[in-house]
Amino acid sequence: YDLVGIVEQLGPDCTRLREGDRIAALTVWGADAERVCVLEENAVEVPADLDPAEVVSLVLTYMTAYQLLHRTAKVKRGETALVHGAAGRVGTAVLELGAVVGLRMYGTCSARDVAAVERLGGVAIDYQHEDFLARVRELPGKGVDVVLDGLGGKISLRSFRALLPGGRLVVYGHSATLVDGRKSRRGWIEWYAATATVALWGLLSPRRRVSGYRIQKLREGHQVIPRGSRRPLPVGGGPRDPAWFREDFRALLELLRRGEIHPVVAERLPLANARRAHELLESSAAKGKLVLVP
Repeated sequence: YDLVGIVEQLGPDCTRLREGDRIAALTVWGADAERVCVLEENAVEVPADLDPAEVVSLVLTYMTAYQLLHRTAKVKRGETALVHGAAGRVGTAVLELGAVVGLRMYGTCSARDVAAVERLGGVAIDYQHEDFLARVRELPGKGVDVVLDGLGGKISLRSFRALLPGGRLVVYGHSATLVDGRKSRRGWIEWYAATATVALWGLLSPRRRVSGYRIQKLREGHQVIPRGSRRPLPVGGGPRDPAWFREDFRALLELLRRGEIHPVVAERLPLANARRAHELLESSAAKGKLVLVP
């Protein structure tokens, strides 16, 4: 999905980069190789004093979290946010980045992950034993300003009901379509039906907004909402500009330099062990980023 490497050769139309520059890029496919061709507009210069393994951990996971918060939800200091799947890789990045800007964070997770969510400053909601909607309605104001929903389906419908006036629901995933770890046709039908319903609710509501953020669109120009835009983004579509990716990634690099975020590198493996890395990913054995090193 992502890489950090050294520029060895430039195409004739390149104007910004130089040979020998260290860059980061989101490839989506094919990053586990000795040499990769990337568009200059999608490459971001990386300072030489930063650990490349930590930097590559930012490219997909932290970038997704950052743009969910700042490009799509447009969070403000002091707001309250609910994160579904808060113990996952994107969820933990959201908790870290939310703490940086002074958000009050709540996160759904399993009982075994409660401590992990709380270590990152979030208030854990054990979805196996608690109703998240009932919990957030116990808060002052009886709701939250922002919900980040990487599950989708019926969770999106209930998440919309958790919003305060002026609240924003961002749908960016479809984990609800999985049954025993496999994609389910029924799950997909329910997901699309629920997503269409909640998108309609957002269009009809004068005081609550529903937006979509599709991670796979990053490769095609990095789908985000321009800062300052008040126009709702329908689920599954929106404007794109690669310059926003570079701008946001530089902000993440500065947070890393200042020690305000701490990406976890689970293991550094030789590139020749790429198969082993994929096995670890599929088994969910790795707690953090697996980095392949040439």
